Amino acid sequence: MRHRVQPADLLATLLLGVFILLGSCAMFAKDTGTKRTAVTTSMQTVENDIRESVLQVDATGASLEDLIKPGQVDVKLAFEKYSDNVVKMEKLGNQLTKHTDEMSVQRSEYFTEWEKRGDTYTNPQIRELSEQRRADLGKIFDEIPEARVGIKGALQAYLSDLKEIQNYLSNDLTPNGIGAITPIAQKAITDGDNLKEAVKPVLSALERARAEMLQGGTKE
Repeated sequence: MRHRVQPADLLATLLLGVFILLGSCAMFAKDTGTKRTAVTTSMQTVENDIRESVLQVDATGASLEDLIKPGQVDVKLAFEKYSDNVVKMEKLGNQLTKHTDEMSVQRSEYFTEWEKRGDTYTNPQIRELSEQRRADLGKIFDEIPEARVGIKGALQAYLSDLKEIQNYLSNDLTPNGIGAITPIAQKAITDGDNLKEAVKPVLSALERARAEMLQGGTKE
C-alpha cells in the first residue's frame, strides 16, 4: 500500500528546510561579520602603531641630536635619554611588524570567507554583485602591501643603526667617540625623517580601506 504524503506534512518539511537554510545563512553572515570586525580592528591597531612610531622617531631623533650636540654639558644623561628612546623605538617597531602580519592573515581569512559565501548564492545577479564588491574592496586592500614595499626593510635598517650607535657610544662616550660617530648619527636622523615620509602612503591606504569596510560592510 503506497503511503500518501499529506499536504500538511509536505508543508512542514518545506518550512523546516527553509528554517535550516535561513539559520545557516544567518550563521554564515555572522561569521563573515565577525571577521570583518576583526579586520577593521586590526587595521586601526596598525594605524595607531604607525602614528606612535612616527612620534617615537621624532623623540629618538631629538635625543640623538642632543647627544651629539657640540658642547653637550651632561653627556651621560643625554646618552641615557637616547638609550631609553632606542628601547622604545625597537619595541614599537617589533609591535608594528607583529600587528601588520596579523592584519594580513585576518584580511586573507576574511576574503576567503567572503568568496565561500558568494558561492552560496543561487541568484546569478546577486552572486555577480557580491563578486564585484569583493573585487573592488580587494583592490583597495591591495594598496596597503604595495604602499608598504621597502618600509619594513627601511625600519629594520633604521633600528639597527640606532642600536649600533648606542653600542658604540656605550664603549666610547668621549668627545672623540662622539665626534667619530656624529656623521653616522646624522644620517640615522635623516633616515628617520625619510621613514616618516615613507609611511604616509600606508596610512592613507589603511584609512581608505578601513573607511570602505565601515561604510560598505553590509554590501558584501
